[in-house]
Amino acid sequence: MEQIKAIIGKAKEVKPLIINNEITKNVEKRILIGKSNLGAPNFVMRLFTVKPGGHSPKHSHRWEHEIFIVKGKAEVYDGEKYNLVEEGSYVYIPPYVEHQLKNAGNEDLEFICVIPTSADEE
Repeated sequence: MEQIKAIIGKAKEVKPLIINNEITKNVEKRILIGKSNLGAPNFVMRLFTVKPGGHSPKHSHRWEHEIFIVKGKAEVYDGEKYNLVEEGSYVYIPPYVEHQLKNAGNEDLEFICVIPTSADEE
């Protein structure tokens, strides 16, 4: 049986998808590890960069999120209210809970978001 090796990379070397429209403002999304790019069977790890004044869409879906705030401050909508979180914080979003992240600072907000591969990677 062939041994599988670890895959190592640099996040900023992954080309970002730039999202800037009426529901998502000034967001860069990088798929670091996923089924489509590395063949990961269970999880997708994404790095989001949200520019000052930017935000993700307010939405919900059938899968959970695990989020880790790498840099900056965010207002996280938890289905009822916005909560201020900062670098070093984690957030768990259960399935079907409406959520949104807004940049609450004057510098870039960066966060890692992990979802199952059964979710929409893009």
